[in-house]
Amino acid sequence: MAYDASVLPDVTGLTVGIVGGTGDQGRGLAYRLARAGQPVLLGSRSADRAERVAEELRNLPGMPADARISGGDNADVAGRSDVVVIAVPWDGHRDTVAGLREPLAGKVVVDCVNPLGFDRQGPYPLPVEEGSAVQQAAALLPESRVCAAFNHVSAPLLADPEVDRIDLDVLICTEDRELVGLVGALAARIPGMRGIYAGRLRNAHQIEAFTANLIAINKRYKAHAGVRVTDV
Repeated sequence: MAYDASVLPDVTGLTVGIVGGTGDQGRGLAYRLARAGQPVLLGSRSADRAERVAEELRNLPGMPADARISGGDNADVAGRSDVVVIAVPWDGHRDTVAGLREPLAGKVVVDCVNPLGFDRQGPYPLPVEEGSAVQQAAALLPESRVCAAFNHVSAPLLADPEVDRIDLDVLICTEDRELVGLVGALAARIPGMRGIYAGRLRNAHQIEAFTANLIAINKRYKAHAGVRVTDV
């Protein structure tokens, strides 16, 4: 079936929490979703830092005057959100996710973390015992509904107030097909984006690893490369 945005669910009333929301990726996603009118909670290990960043985002160009974005610590944000995006650095992924098992129980969890290392030759994918970052999250959060998405969306594009559209596809991996529509609808809140089902969780590792290729492309061509799936 061809992509049909008209069948996406209404997600405008869902509160999106972003664990690790003061980092580049989390901050960019928070800005774009809040700019589109989505209620957003920004999470950090420090509630004060999260609120300072939320205030900075509220004052950026393009943000509506009634933007619903505020900050808190990660556990508080996880507990008060309907959908929670995990956007922490890879080296803190396991401990952060494991520590949030209780507040994330019953929640939709979107993992966008890429296990990458860096050396003189550039970025490269790291091995993950569970197979991928999102599979690690799923193993640590058995009471949550888990998917991978937003892994390779350019953080600088997300954060740039002068960019009105971000024309790319968000690849979604999950065991729960209902999440494809929900997360796809959240992606579609950002002009130019589509959410595309890309297989089960076991297929997420190559998507996470592919971000290393995109970083190399961006460095070579001084770009902010994304992915667009053809014939869908």
